[in-house]
Amino acid sequence: MILAHHSSSSPASTAGLACFDAGPALPLCWDDVVEHRDYLVRFARRKLQDPTQAEDVVHDVFEAVISGRATFSGRAALRSWLTAILKNKIIDLIRHSVRFESFDTEADDEVAHQPVCEGAMPDELAEHRQRLQQTLQRISTLPPGLRDVVQFRVLEEESSEAVCQRLCISEASLFVRLHRARKQLMC
Repeated sequence: MILAHHSSSSPASTAGLACFDAGPALPLCWDDVVEHRDYLVRFARRKLQDPTQAEDVVHDVFEAVISGRATFSGRAALRSWLTAILKNKIIDLIRHSVRFESFDTEADDEVAHQPVCEGAMPDELAEHRQRLQQTLQRISTLPPGLRDVVQFRVLEEESSEAVCQRLCISEASLFVRLHRARKQLMC
């Protein structure tokens, strides 16, 4: 990945926007890419039915673009190209989860013969409550910058724009902090 600044005399160049130059492909500015984020997250949420996985897979798309693993040649609209990358990331995620589910087929066969109850059992509810308390405890131990973005963006479901204004950070910084917080919580 090569980070470069615009060298043209456009107003954007004076702002010092970071661009990603992937050799013979067209250089992309972070602002050009990130303006499609909300659309990509909505698309991923519709496909995955999981807001956290949707955020993570969109972050993976941006990571691929920034690292140069995905290069934009200009043969399609930027949004279409980003959506195509997102679709591939979603397919990879689904394939990965299916592989892990296939290891549990014998256990699933045993469970399939048991009666199914629509509501959660008391022991399951207690386990969920315990996991929630543990997760909230782990969130409280995160460094303040990470804890704040999780608190406002995830727990209180504030918009990205509102969180950025509240914490005086850029959208890019918000996404990086959310990604780092999730990674720390997953360990």
